[in-house]
Amino acid sequence: MGDVAVADKSPAKWGILFPMSVFFRDIRCIFNKDELGVEIIGIALPAALALAADPVASLIDTAFIGHLGPVEIAAVGVSIAVFNQASKVAIFPLVSITTSFVAEEDTVKRINDEQKRGGDDHLEKGLSQEQTDDSNNNNNNNNDDSCSSSPADSGKPTTPCKSSPQPNATPKKGKVGRRNIPSASTALLLGSILGLIQTIVLIFLAKPLLKLMGIKSGSPMLVPARKYLTIRSLGAPAVLLSLSMQGVFRGFKDTKTPLYATVAGDLMNIALDPIFIFVCRMGVAGAAIAHVLSQYLISLILLVKLMQQVDLLPPSIKDMQFSKFLKNGFLLLARVIAATICVTLAASMAARLGPTPMAAFQICLQVWMTSSLLADGLAVAGQAILACAFAERDYRKATCAAARVLQMGFVLGLGLSVVVGLGLWFGSGVFSRDKQVLRMITVGIPFVAATQPINSLAFVFDGVNFGASDFAYSAYSMVMVSLVSIGCLFGLSEEYGFVGIWFALTIYMGLRTFAGLWRMGTATGPWRFLTTPSASA
Repeated sequence: MGDVAVADKSPAKWGILFPMSVFFRDIRCIFNKDELGVEIIGIALPAALALAADPVASLIDTAFIGHLGPVEIAAVGVSIAVFNQASKVAIFPLVSITTSFVAEEDTVKRINDEQKRGGDDHLEKGLSQEQTDDSNNNNNNNNDDSCSSSPADSGKPTTPCKSSPQPNATPKKGKVGRRNIPSASTALLLGSILGLIQTIVLIFLAKPLLKLMGIKSGSPMLVPARKYLTIRSLGAPAVLLSLSMQGVFRGFKDTKTPLYATVAGDLMNIALDPIFIFVCRMGVAGAAIAHVLSQYLISLILLVKLMQQVDLLPPSIKDMQFSKFLKNGFLLLARVIAATICVTLAASMAARLGPTPMAAFQICLQVWMTSSLLADGLAVAGQAILACAFAERDYRKATCAAARVLQMGFVLGLGLSVVVGLGLWFGSGVFSRDKQVLRMITVGIPFVAATQPINSLAFVFDGVNFGASDFAYSAYSMVMVSLVSIGCLFGLSEEYGFVGIWFALTIYMGLRTFAGLWRMGTATGPWRFLTTPSASA
């Protein structure tokens, strides 16, 4: 018994003295199929596939357009950079906030409903009491620092957050009528408004925005770039509305529905691309039309599914969450502008080098972002689980979940380095037949492949911080990272051209990862509880 006591206290003391050790917590169980691992994979895998589906469709767009010539693919690359910048500025804060707020509201409502039924259901009453005791002193029933289920505690009841990773696991009462989630209604309304604003701005300011990106009036890229951007902007309302609905589903820990909708839309896009581009001879305009139609299909599917689960019309306007959304939304707006401006500026600098470097940069960037976004599935899982755990004040589960998704993210990044490096080396010919473009792609391959582990950690840290509602730090730290990275972009691109741009992007992602590592590793902000024995045990 004496040995057990020593083993029980050591990890706690180590965690208190060195919060950074939380990243190595229970690392030997990273691939265990325990309850937490199953919950993370159940949310992360469909989310990753859904997130990767659209970039994959963009890659296929790039492959089709690449056969039109380097001027066309370079023009579309600049237009996509402008569109993505506008979309991320408008929707990313909304999606991130929606996921956290919906998860918190749904968890609180579920707990309240269980407490109301507690007098009639002794099993649920016992479960509620067990949760309260476990929240006050989570390490009393553990004899080591493991987050996974051990034989000693395998029969211990779990919290609602652990036992109901999907919305269908809620009590039967939830299946009778639709849920009233004010944050969901607010998100959809704001998403629709922002989509309409984005369409108007991009249509009327297409030429000035492209000029700002480095496409001059006499450039051969101007006409196809403007045509693509103008048509693509018509799909902005559908894009922003569908993404806001995806944020709602993520809050419910339902990532399968967005996956099905996204795959259906992207398959439609892939089918229409060759028809519009080559058969109908519409060129880049055909690619834009195919993409717009696919986005409206995705929105329609999600809206029909969401209306079956949620009452989208709250009892009154007072129930809407405008003040809460705007307060945190402006913080994340600053963060998104700071984050995306670096990539957009890099694309602008590549465009100034000419059509060939821009074409190679666009191909490398699409592969870079597509592969890295696979880690966003883990970020979504981390955010949803952490938001639920923080709402329940289950800090032990918050610690375990954060450590696990970060460890998974790093391993995923290592695997992507190999796959992306080999895939781009042997498969770059799929995107272009121009020898100069292919030669420049080989120059970018080491950067695209080697940065995968860093990128994965950066994205997962975003989800972890959002799950902890640490929006202020996320915004301020990203602004600082962006300022340093922009300076590196100007200096390195001026001195080393194409290679300098990729060096600067590597620095940018490294600083993003360091910012997340510092916050949690120093146990500051919402992570102060890591210095307490209950969280370190």
